[in-house]
Amino acid sequence: MAERKPIESWLTDMDGVLIHEGVPIPGADAFIKKLRDSGKPFLVLTNNSIYTARDLHARLRRMGLDVPVENIWTSALATAQFLEDQRPDGSAYVIGEAGLTTALHDIGYVLTDHDPDYVVLGETRTYSFEAMTKAVRLINDGARFIATNPDETGPSAEGALPATGAVAALITKATGKQPYFAGKPNPLMMRTGLNAIGAHSETSAMIGDRMDTDVLAGLEAGMETFLVLTGLTTRAEVEKYPYRPSTIVDSIADLVERI
Repeated sequence: MAERKPIESWLTDMDGVLIHEGVPIPGADAFIKKLRDSGKPFLVLTNNSIYTARDLHARLRRMGLDVPVENIWTSALATAQFLEDQRPDGSAYVIGEAGLTTALHDIGYVLTDHDPDYVVLGETRTYSFEAMTKAVRLINDGARFIATNPDETGPSAEGALPATGAVAALITKATGKQPYFAGKPNPLMMRTGLNAIGAHSETSAMIGDRMDTDVLAGLEAGMETFLVLTGLTTRAEVEKYPYRPSTIVDSIADLVERI
């Protein structure tokens, strides 16, 4: 097997790698500081499409993690980039929050429920039966179905919440149409992110806490992959998958010296 080139740019997941339930994971602040001091290109990624990059910058800063807005990449931004490449100046019926609607406005999309080019489904805390019914009818009438990410559940203090993937499955059952998911594990999210910071996959690394999204996306994008054990995937669970990360570490603190 050919030896990989030195890592010149880093992509890292946010939840489970840098923070956990609103609290920084030990070593996250040192990792971000070392990245910024090094001048190496980097991105913090999230499949959550609710928040804008500016929102996330403010939330992370309150936790003591100073990540510039331009170093945050969300599934909403990846979705908007995909739509701009596919059909510039198009229109969409959107189910989602400010992170998604802002990203689509920024690429010049018109948000409408009248004969849209796309139905775009993202994360929201207020999925309504009326909105889902409208989405089903528009897709049946010919709108193309896009979803920001395939995550079926999301975390909350009270337990799991239904997320984009679960609602997408409902719409698929009602229409017979599968959505195109722009977020992880689609390597498109990695590639558009790398393009945004002028990086190349063969000299980039992806850090994540999930085998089925982070590691898979990094692997399929041709990147070196690091699995941290501070999130969802345990060391024992790694063996259940037909693919492996390049390296398994206990936490982000173990990667500070790799920068």
